[in-house]
Amino acid sequence: MHKLSVIICCYNEIGTIASVIAQTQAVDLGAAWTREIIVVDNCSTDGTREYLQQIDDPEIQVVFHEQNMGKGMSIRTGIDHMSGNYMIIQDADSEYDPAEHIRFVNKADETNAAAIFGSRVLGGEVKYEYAHAYMGVRLLTAVTNILFGGHLTDVATATKMVRGDVVKSLNLTTTDFNLDFELPDKILLSGHEIIEIPISYDPRTYAEGKKITSWDGVRALMTMLRDRLGFTPILKPQAQPAETT
Repeated sequence: MHKLSVIICCYNEIGTIASVIAQTQAVDLGAAWTREIIVVDNCSTDGTREYLQQIDDPEIQVVFHEQNMGKGMSIRTGIDHMSGNYMIIQDADSEYDPAEHIRFVNKADETNAAAIFGSRVLGGEVKYEYAHAYMGVRLLTAVTNILFGGHLTDVATATKMVRGDVVKSLNLTTTDFNLDFELPDKILLSGHEIIEIPISYDPRTYAEGKKITSWDGVRALMTMLRDRLGFTPILKPQAQPAETT
């Protein structure tokens, strides 16, 4: 029996959080898998926090940050609370479809992969609201592949699935959107492979609540350089590097 820990990080997502949780619970993962949902609220002020306080469901664990600590810190909080064989990051907005979790689970069953990322460009249909966002992702993906020996097509994807033993071994330090880049950097540096599968993507505009900016891309590059130059340890002190062949 396997267990999937779905980490949902949210900040001011009252318009979508209930739907995302319901869609996540509606996914049938099959007889071999159980699921836990860990919702981390990053000190929302729009009613999201109050909605989450009312949840009484044994499948759902809600963790509240007492101040806004950034998305990366929310993911790290979710990792600290997870008990699954795998974790998957699910955004609290409507850009990524929870129904696709079954495809990640099936791929994990087939491969026992250390990490499985969803790619928004595999499969031929590419949807972005902003040209600068598309070009920025292409640049960041290319830099990741050059610096860390990856073969990725979409390093900035939000839907990242990582085996529990792997993600708990990594020395993750960033607290904002940079964790989307620190995570693959350190997975690759620790000797693991990242598999990609195509996923759908329904981008929203800044008027609709999109939060990531071009400045986050600059900070992502700085994080990559930091990790490549070894300014922070790849693994926690008790973890050992993966064997490579």
